[in-house]
Amino acid sequence: MATVLSVSGSPSASSRTNRLLRHLDRRLTAQGHEVVPLDVRTIPAEALLGADFGHPAIVEATELVARADGVVVGTPVYKASYSGVLKALLDLLPQYALAGKTVLPLATGGTVAHVLAIDYALRPVLGSMGADHVVPGWFTLDKDITVHEDGSLTLAPAAGEALGQVVDRFSAALGYRPVLAAAG
Repeated sequence: MATVLSVSGSPSASSRTNRLLRHLDRRLTAQGHEVVPLDVRTIPAEALLGADFGHPAIVEATELVARADGVVVGTPVYKASYSGVLKALLDLLPQYALAGKTVLPLATGGTVAHVLAIDYALRPVLGSMGADHVVPGWFTLDKDITVHEDGSLTLAPAAGEALGQVVDRFSAALGYRPVLAAAG
């Protein structure tokens, strides 16, 4: 159906944010979308911090954004804002890299004090990059995400339900319409 770029802005390989995104990727894949994961932490630091627009990893990230119909942007919240590695990547993308795209902002953090980071820190940047539609995002508390030793993830029931609805709205904005079972 649509191609979705799923961007993890976490600097940690074992982060809840990264695992949550990959969990949600599976839901989008089940809805018929092609999902392409991008972990910003895998882009060489010298390319990000040196603003090396010609570095192959930056060129590839730019091409992935260009090919996507929709973009999910996930980040942990630090100091009431999105991560520095995510900021570094967004700064290297073309000014209107998100033009024609539907975008879903997601964030994780340790306290509800950071819940507005999506609307006051991340959403304005995504809008300034030309996103056609930034759907309502979602903030998930770290305590609602349990990562098991085998790498699997469990969400607190209320968080899981809310995230499912958010992802389904994003999917609908991309043109997917779930088939609902007839009441009977």
